[in-house]
Amino acid sequence: MEHASVMRTASLLHESARQLSKSLDRRLATRGVTAQQAALLVALANGETSPKQLAATLGTDTAGATRLIDRLESKALLRRHRAAEDRRAVVLELTAAGRQLVPALVPAFAAVSAEFFDGLTEADIRGVGDALAHALANVAAAHDPSAG
Repeated sequence: MEHASVMRTASLLHESARQLSKSLDRRLATRGVTAQQAALLVALANGETSPKQLAATLGTDTAGATRLIDRLESKALLRRHRAAEDRRAVVLELTAAGRQLVPALVPAFAAVSAEFFDGLTEADIRGVGDALAHALANVAAAHDPSAG
């Protein structure tokens, strides 16, 4: 494996993630949320209700998820309450305003993704996805304490 090629591709991957996030933030600004806040709202609408689950889905830690939840709660887009079966557990739910906003968020993700991959064939896109899935599995395996 050529070092320069690996470093170039890793750099492009990092820059791609930054640009996708910036594009999403610009598109979602009219809705009053950031890309990460929108992702949390969409995940919540899709049934994930615990802060710990949402943190994992968003690729952040519990503190980061808590800050996102705090911001979204202050915008009256979600609310948190204690779980009936375990008072120590927090459950999140969309407010009426949050439920109304979510359908407008998904098209923003789709539009930015379409812009990003414009000019690539379906096979190219599938190939990029497969390569990234493989790379992410490599990282997961390298950091799995049970692997050994």
